[in-house]
Amino acid sequence: MDLAAGGGGRADRGAGRYGGDPREHPRDGPLEVPDLGATLKADPFAQLKLLDVQELDSRADQLRHQLSHLPEHEAIATLKAARADLDDRARDAAIVVEDLATEQAKVDADVEQVKTRRTRDRDRMDQGLITNPKDLQRMQHELESLERRITSLEDQELEVMEKVEDAQRELDTLTRQVAEADEELATLTAARDEKSSVIDAQLAEVEAQRGPAVEGMPEPLLTLYDRLREQKGGVGAAALRARECGGCRLSLDAAELATIRAATSDEVIRCEECQRILVRTSESGL
Repeated sequence: MDLAAGGGGRADRGAGRYGGDPREHPRDGPLEVPDLGATLKADPFAQLKLLDVQELDSRADQLRHQLSHLPEHEAIATLKAARADLDDRARDAAIVVEDLATEQAKVDADVEQVKTRRTRDRDRMDQGLITNPKDLQRMQHELESLERRITSLEDQELEVMEKVEDAQRELDTLTRQVAEADEELATLTAARDEKSSVIDAQLAEVEAQRGPAVEGMPEPLLTLYDRLREQKGGVGAAALRARECGGCRLSLDAAELATIRAATSDEVIRCEECQRILVRTSESGL
């Protein structure tokens, strides 16, 4: 890149925008990067292998993200909340039905008690067991009072029965909805588990490949890479292709390219913009 062009050099970018992913750079203060001390050196082949490790780690990160963001997770959480609400309402409805059933049983008992008394008094009058006119008149008035009481209790009994039917209907509806929610939860859980199983298998395969990929690599290089990955959203190393950093996607200016050309092949290069390890390849454009 020619500095005189002024279109994409880093000196020009500093005045306009910071560059790269905004999440990589704090708004105030310097970037937090490991203190390396002396320049790190590593075999060029080890540096190239680092790109393979990065690819595996990125793939593993993607799989973990997929695993934690399956659509079934949110659907199950939403359905569980709705199911819990239905369960609470069904429990309340069951209490209402039970209370009304108790009330109905009491009214039924009261009706039967009054009817029994009416039958007893009628039988005594029909059998001629009451001969005193005043007692007969009193008994007749009492029978009329019992009839009114029976009518009132039977009206109350019908009212309670209607309430019981309504409450039972509500309980049946809620019970059915709870059962339907359970069925849907079972379906969603099975789908989630099936997808999770597939992703887990893919993740295990990727993780199994990482061991051989890092075997024999210099420990300082891996330590730096891991620390940068932790700080840089999972990307600690990137390829330099077509004079562009694969990490922050910014083009290098002529001065930076000259510095990289002058560096020995075993020197570990860092992107001045995002501080990631910058791996030189045949496509770097140097």
